[in-house]
Amino acid sequence: MCEPGNFPSNSIMPVSMLQGSTLFVVSTPIGNLNDISLRAIEVLKAVQVIAAEDTRQTQKLLNHYGITTRLSAFHDFSDQSAAQRLIRRLNNGDSVALVSDAGTPLISDPGYGLVAAARRGGLAVIPIPGPSAFVAALSVAGLPTDRFSFEGFLPAKAGPRDKRLAALITEQRTMVFYEARHRIKPMLQACISHFESSRQVFVGRELTKRFEQHYRGTLKSALSWLAEDEKHSKGEFVVVIAGGHESAWQEARMRKAEEQVAELRKEMSMKKAVAFISAFLGLSKNELYRRVLEQDR
Repeated sequence: MCEPGNFPSNSIMPVSMLQGSTLFVVSTPIGNLNDISLRAIEVLKAVQVIAAEDTRQTQKLLNHYGITTRLSAFHDFSDQSAAQRLIRRLNNGDSVALVSDAGTPLISDPGYGLVAAARRGGLAVIPIPGPSAFVAALSVAGLPTDRFSFEGFLPAKAGPRDKRLAALITEQRTMVFYEARHRIKPMLQACISHFESSRQVFVGRELTKRFEQHYRGTLKSALSWLAEDEKHSKGEFVVVIAGGHESAWQEARMRKAEEQVAELRKEMSMKKAVAFISAFLGLSKNELYRRVLEQDR
């Protein structure tokens, strides 16, 4: 029999054979309660405690499936002692299921510290795979899926958000973001300012829920879609944006360079500003100068 933490990669562990001292990372539905696996239900019934991001939210799921396992709060604001208490339980032979409000724990949700501590302690950490909002959106977006970059939530403040998007200008892979209702409009506007407005995008709203909606178009048309109906801005969003091409990167870099030249011209001549920015960004001085002149006409 395998010791905890040393399960062979090809082993199958029915609940009846589960050993103690195991942390299960359990995926739960992102909306529709029927999107839970039979294995997840079995594990949630078998463990000694369920560590939940929001016990009230998880209780609804447990009630739906008649699961009576004890709940313990574990979220982003939990202190180190909460993780330590769970690790002690694991070391004492209990098994723990880690769940988030919806989807797969640790994917833009709490749990990293607990999983890392369990790994450091040589404890078994077993995934119970299932729903994930970004995978659901990516699978129906109609954009390339052979390579993609999961970016999660962009920073809420404009400065850090712009810095992150600027770093993605040269990203060739399809990009996947999460966004909240009060930030979806400024998020798309920021994407337009860094990527070309014609970049293809898929917006998934309230995936798997009653009022689920999909929109596919350009970044510019997606903003128009949001403005068409106030309901389009409600709920939780997954935004899938096509990766860029080299010509698009160069154009985006030139546009940013033009903006920076405009700022520097408040303090120095146009020629000096162009020379400084072109050298700093590694762009053609003559091409940047030509574009700035065209703007002045």
